[in-house]
Amino acid sequence: MNPHVLIILLSSLGLGTTLTFASSHWLLAWMGLEINTLAIIPLMAQHHHPRAVEATTKYFLTQATAAATMLFASTTNAWITGEWSITHLSHPLPITLITLALALKIGLAPLHFWLPEVLQGLDLTTGLILSTWQKLAPLALLMQIAPITQPTLLTTLGITSALIGGWGGLNQTQLRKILAYSSIAHLGWMIIILQLAPNLTLLALGTYILMTSTAFLTFKMTTSMKISTLALSWSKTPTLMTTATLTMLSLGGLPPLTGFTPKWLILQELTKQGLPIPATIMALTALLNLYFYLRLCYSMALTISPNTNFATTPWRLPPTKTTLLTASTTSMTLMLLPLTPLMLALTL
Repeated sequence: MNPHVLIILLSSLGLGTTLTFASSHWLLAWMGLEINTLAIIPLMAQHHHPRAVEATTKYFLTQATAAATMLFASTTNAWITGEWSITHLSHPLPITLITLALALKIGLAPLHFWLPEVLQGLDLTTGLILSTWQKLAPLALLMQIAPITQPTLLTTLGITSALIGGWGGLNQTQLRKILAYSSIAHLGWMIIILQLAPNLTLLALGTYILMTSTAFLTFKMTTSMKISTLALSWSKTPTLMTTATLTMLSLGGLPPLTGFTPKWLILQELTKQGLPIPATIMALTALLNLYFYLRLCYSMALTISPNTNFATTPWRLPPTKTTLLTASTTSMTLMLLPLTPLMLALTL
């Protein structure tokens, strides 16, 4: 892609998200989300491959549906209350419709069906943008309307997402689909605590972005798309595969890695608020996620594939690949647990 076009598209992505962050009016927020969608579509379709075009079309249709629903709901709210302000929602119908539209935008279950299919058709860099940056604007709107949203709706969305994110990833062999289901499960953890402690949602979002970035960058560096190709990577880059194994365990939420922090604090907060049953269900769904992360760990670090090439010289990384970003995100993914009080203070 032409560098000038790329700069314009990335700037538009930043502009759309910033516009939604800064808006207090539904039309302006909608406009920011639309700019965001239109900016990422050329990035998704840049490889003229049938799968990429199919993924782009699916993405466009779902995002357009969500945007239209949101616009319809905000117009209904303006008709009922005479207010376009984001915080002035009083009728349950527009509140529910807007929540579901934003859930469709970020891929919360049961409105998640587009996400694994779309992510599977993209390259890893665009997939990383879709899994991280594209979640920010809709989540910012959800955080603003969370105090007036029905708690039952948010809890249902959270538990369903965690369950489906766990179940859906169990039988996958494609890494991008596994990361898509991982994304759905993590979003479930963010949504269930959104009304009770928004600062924990921010903390969970920050750690999720860190861990997912590390996973995508690692797979991009080893050019792995399936579990079977991942199994061949140990002889190429043993050190990278060691850190990748720990990254997967961090995504699963095992102590003493960074991924344990949000799960621990969210379960603690749910228990404090007198919600032991949702807390128990969320803890059990974490085990489902842990199973498929352990599958990846087993493939990466505990098996030697029968067709592994033991001549390691041709398998060295080409010197053109920059490893600074991967090294930085990996360090943060593995070692931020002792800084939990600092992270909590930053998100308050």
